[in-house]
Amino acid sequence: MEKIEKVLASGNTHVAINRDPNAKPDALDLKLSAHGVETLEFVATDLHPRAEQLFSGAWAGCYFTVFGMVAAAKKVALPADFSVDIQTSIGSVGARYCLAAQVTVRVPGLATEVAEELAALAHQNCPYSKAVHGNIEVVTNIVTA
Repeated sequence: MEKIEKVLASGNTHVAINRDPNAKPDALDLKLSAHGVETLEFVATDLHPRAEQLFSGAWAGCYFTVFGMVAAAKKVALPADFSVDIQTSIGSVGARYCLAAQVTVRVPGLATEVAEELAALAHQNCPYSKAVHGNIEVVTNIVTA
């Protein structure tokens, strides 16, 4: 597995439950951000994101769901403000290109050991995490405060 020497671009995705009673069903709402750019919010609109953002979005959505499933299986109640952020970066190693990712799981109030166990189980079961395992550098951060 190669580690990025120089980051060329990154895509960030934040996933949380939308509790807005006026949210449109079957609509896609995304907030995307990139280094040096303010957060862009796309609400029920056609998107033209970069590949890193699309991958981050798909992975974050899947990982968020799987994390909830493994928490339920372990009978762990997740906080209402549980969220997952994934930043996928494309970079270079010499003349070659590779990807790296940073996964941040926010579970305020949950014990760190419990959150770490759930995160590991989610990575073992999430199809995106399994696809990149051993192929790209993935750093997982757990925030319980």
